[in-house]
This record gives sequence, structure tokens and C-alpha cells, in this order.
Amino acid sequence: MTMLNGLNVRRSLSDTVFERIQKAIKSGAYGVDERLPTEHALAAEFQVSRPVIRDALQRLRDQGLIYSRRGSGSFVREQGIREPLGFGQMENLSDLQHCYDFRLTIEPKAAALAAERRSEEALQKIRTALSLLRDATNRQLHRSDADFMFHLSIAQASANPYFATAMQALEDHIAVGMKLHGLSLKSTADGLEHVFVEHTAVYQSILDRDAARAGELMRAHLQGSRDRLFAPRSR
Repeated sequence: MTMLNGLNVRRSLSDTVFERIQKAIKSGAYGVDERLPTEHALAAEFQVSRPVIRDALQRLRDQGLIYSRRGSGSFVREQGIREPLGFGQMENLSDLQHCYDFRLTIEPKAAALAAERRSEEALQKIRTALSLLRDATNRQLHRSDADFMFHLSIAQASANPYFATAMQALEDHIAVGMKLHGLSLKSTADGLEHVFVEHTAVYQSILDRDAARAGELMRAHLQGSRDRLFAPRSR
């Protein structure tokens, strides 16, 4: 109970700090892109520990009120422009894993809906991205921009704007994973070709209006990407 009570106290203090900084930001006390005081200075100002300050700052990041620059501190974000869904900046590998978890929830469903609802225009967008990926693969390159275009085009083909909006809000986060994944693919002889075949299979299932297969293939593709990044490597 002592540990739980201590956690509750910390959360209560964190709530107080969060609310006061949130009000200061929204009232204009801090300008856009203005640097917040250091954790040490905030801890002294609010007379709390630095872990309490870190908790409050993380909540502010999660709500899109501030962003961090490595080694420089926390800065006030322009409200209502850059991240409409309030996703904070990706800061560590745990954030990347959470991003994959979320993608595994929404993208297989988006692919299944795309197979049911796709228009010819939507198919053309997917084909364009696939063509760019084919060209890059032939040259033993990975184009994360074309990779994202492929996945976004499928979300758009679902004819449900919520899927596409979520993907666009996560673009910077997804790009981190795609760039790292691209590097891992180039470390094996047929890695890039293997993933291109996966992309092609997803497109073909959407073209064939096979919703179940489209969802299954998209899930397998994302799981493979995640596993290549995070699975323990044998020595």
C-alpha cells in the first residue's frame, strides 16, 4: 500500500504541474516555439521532484502541446496545426513499438475495406506507389516516401477518412520505422525483393476484392516489419 500511495501522490502532483503549465501555454504565457524552463528549474518552481516534472511534460507531449529537441529541452507547439490527433513526437524505441501496435490495429481493417470499396482512381494511386517501390527495389534502394504513399493510398481507398487522417497524423512516426526497416532489409540479399512481393500481394488482393485476404496480408506484412526490427538476433 505504501508504494501505491506514493504513486497516487506522484500522480496528483503531476496532475497539478500539468494543469498549470497547460493553462500557461493556452493563455499565451509561453509563445509558439518558446523553450520551457529546464526540468531542474520547473522542479524548483513547483517544489516537486524531477520525476514528477517528467510525468507532466510527457502528458503535455502526448496532447501535442509541446515537443522536444534532443539535448535542447521542451518547446511550445503551435496549436491545432501540426498534429491534429495530438500525437507527440517519437522519442524512443518504445514509442516505435506502440506505433506498430496501432498500425496493426487499423491498417489490416483499412486494407479489407479498400478491397470492398476501392475505386479505379484509388487503385491507380496504389499502383503508382507500387511502381515507385518496384523501381527502387530494382536499384537495391528503399524509398520510405513511396512506402508511406503505398500504405496511405490503401487507407484512402477504404473510403473512410478516419483511416487516412490517422495515417497522415502519424506520418513522421511511421517514417522512422520505415527508414529503420529499410536499413534492415538491405542487410540481406533478398530483403527488399521479399517486401516488394508482400506489397504486391496486398495490392492484388485489393484488386481482386478479397477483403479477408487483404486484411491478412497487411497484418502479416506489418508483423514481419516489426519482427525484423525488434526480434532478438542470433549471433
